[in-house]
Amino acid sequence: QVQLVESGGGLVQAGGSLRLSCAASGRTFNTYAMGWFRQAPGKEREFVATISQGGVRTLYADSVKGRFTISRDNAKNTVYLQMNSLKPEDTAVYYCAARRGLTHTVVAEYDYWGQGTQVTVSE
Repeated sequence: QVQLVESGGGLVQAGGSLRLSCAASGRTFNTYAMGWFRQAPGKEREFVATISQGGVRTLYADSVKGRFTISRDNAKNTVYLQMNSLKPEDTAVYYCAARRGLTHTVVAEYDYWGQGTQVTVSE
C-alpha cells in the first residue's frame, strides 16, 4: 500500500506557474505508475497527466499539453506537476494517484489517491 500527500497548490494569476508535488510513502514507489487528475466544482474528476514507473513514458490531456509537465524522482518518492501558462479553467482540486502496471488515463484504474491540493487561477 502507498500513501500520497500533495502540496504546492495556491492562488495564481492567469499566465503564472505553479509546481505541485506528491510525496509517497513506502519503499515500492518505483513500481507504481503515477497520475495527476483534477476536479472542478460541479464536474467529474478528469485526467491531467500520467508517467510510467521509470519516467520514460508520459501522457497528457489535450487541454494541458504543452503547458504542463509531469516528472518523478524515484529516489525521493515524489512525483511533480509543473504547470505553466495557467488559465482560469485550470482552477480545480488536483489529485495524484498511483497504480501498478501501465500508465492509464481512467480514474477507476488507479488504486491509491491523495487528499488533493487546491489550485485557483484568477483572471
